[in-house]
Amino acid sequence: MNDLKIKRLGFMIFNGFPMACLTSMIEPLRAANEILGQKAFSWQLIGETKARVTSSAEVGFDPDIALGDAADLDYLFLLGAPQSQFETPKASNGILRRLVQHGMHIGGISGGVFPLARSGLMDGYTCSVHWCYRAAFESEFPRMETVDDVIFTDRNRLTVSGAAAGFDAMLNLIEQEFGAEIMTEVACWFQHPLVRGAGVQQRIPTAYTSSTDDMLPKTVQKAVQLFSESFEDPISVTQVAEIVGLSPRQMERKFKQVTGQSPINFYRSKRMKAARQLVLYSGDNMTQIALAVGYATAAQMVKYYKQEFGITPLDEREKINMFRVTENAPVPSV
Repeated sequence: MNDLKIKRLGFMIFNGFPMACLTSMIEPLRAANEILGQKAFSWQLIGETKARVTSSAEVGFDPDIALGDAADLDYLFLLGAPQSQFETPKASNGILRRLVQHGMHIGGISGGVFPLARSGLMDGYTCSVHWCYRAAFESEFPRMETVDDVIFTDRNRLTVSGAAAGFDAMLNLIEQEFGAEIMTEVACWFQHPLVRGAGVQQRIPTAYTSSTDDMLPKTVQKAVQLFSESFEDPISVTQVAEIVGLSPRQMERKFKQVTGQSPINFYRSKRMKAARQLVLYSGDNMTQIALAVGYATAAQMVKYYKQEFGITPLDEREKINMFRVTENAPVPSV
């Protein structure tokens, strides 16, 4: 291993980036170096400039280098929030394109997929998007294909849904470079019991239970999937019951049993959560948001939104925008 070529990684950080994503990706690399007894991986924090960058947890980070000075990287990962933008997009996106043309792999972690997609470097590629950002992402990039996988690789593009998935992505990289034995030892250092790779889908918590969607009974699972795929063009509870092979009354009973909600309230709640993503992370107006989640008028959507969250969407957008201006933080950050 003395002639080992060091793998060089860059972590491009934007204001409001989730700090957990950064640490969860660096720590397994650091452990691998210690286990191997030499530097197999090196990393740098990169900013658009060298100005201090503040994470969503209000912890400041000083980039090691500015993006314009990045060179000879094997991987560059963008870590940000849905609102993350380059201050000089033409120049900075040009630098990213040049780095990729020279063979660098690039990726987006959690909200970092937004500035990556805005760069144009995901055009024609499929990406993983954290479930809490998906409605906003698909609204801004309607022609881009997304998946529910926690980690997704499309040629030399790697997208990762969140912090825990970032840890898994680095374990996969360690295994790719040094084999399962080293990867397993790194995982054991952190008491990480399950290493997730390609094809593993995100688990979305269900209301009022400690379970996730993929732990529900099969009929309810299928119903949840149908509801989740039918926001813009709503589907009736009767239609869903027929498709999954239950009577409406049976489905009502099963839903209440495992989610604590009736099917119609469960469906409405999911539509409101999708609406909330668009309120928080898009510039769409209320009519556009209402149509996106299947309501003919903004008034209908606003009524249910206030019931769900205790605040109107306009008031919440104003409140969050004020918070972002004064605190420079996205809500939520994953």
